[in-house]
Amino acid sequence: MNCVGKTFCTFVLLTVTVAMIPMDNIRVYKIAGSSVNLTCGDISRVDLVIVIWKIRPRTGNHCQLAYRTDLNKTGRTNCSERMDWKSSPDTDSALQIRQVTLTDEGCYTCETFTSDGTFIRTYTLTVLVPPAVTLTCDSKGTAVCKAAAGKPAAQVSWDPTGDPRTELENHTDGTVTVLSIYSSKETSITCLVSHPAWNTSQSKECTSDMFLQCFTICAGLLGIFFILVFIFFCKRHCGRICC
Repeated sequence: MNCVGKTFCTFVLLTVTVAMIPMDNIRVYKIAGSSVNLTCGDISRVDLVIVIWKIRPRTGNHCQLAYRTDLNKTGRTNCSERMDWKSSPDTDSALQIRQVTLTDEGCYTCETFTSDGTFIRTYTLTVLVPPAVTLTCDSKGTAVCKAAAGKPAAQVSWDPTGDPRTELENHTDGTVTVLSIYSSKETSITCLVSHPAWNTSQSKECTSDMFLQCFTICAGLLGIFFILVFIFFCKRHCGRICC
């Protein structure tokens, strides 16, 4: 009975301790290639004892950065060179990630131990990859708009609106290629592509070459007409020598 009571008391104390730890979970979105700074919150440097950054990417090994104030000592485990303290850890506990890539996606937790208690702040990092947009058109009025290797998948629409056929290709790195095929009898159609990595949507216009074809045919017919007129004029006024 005494053992059971001690176990219960220990469980209650642990539960109360965990409940007293403030926890934040913040979502951060960054474009691939940019840098990001993650802070531990408003923590007093005077009362700070230990700071630990625990990094758990979705793929790859876990990483850890630590700093102990009383010994002025830092520790580092499995972290890449792109991940480090923003400045000296004795003055700033923020973590900096330079040139973020898709492999950096995951959870970043800052644990600070002070004389007032333990504080935890967690970030969920999501990396955005803008797609490469191309547009091709043929003489039959079919246009193919391609938004390649974007994350998340781009949104493709057309002006004027119609009923395009959309195909998605998922890549192993988490990016998606969107292929939109649109057939129209309009002389000019525009592909509109929107993505969270852009402030505004991108547009590409496809002008039909029907006018150019008509112009070429008409020019050819006019050329033949003038040649026939010239031959007729020569026969009538100059005789065989002119011809």
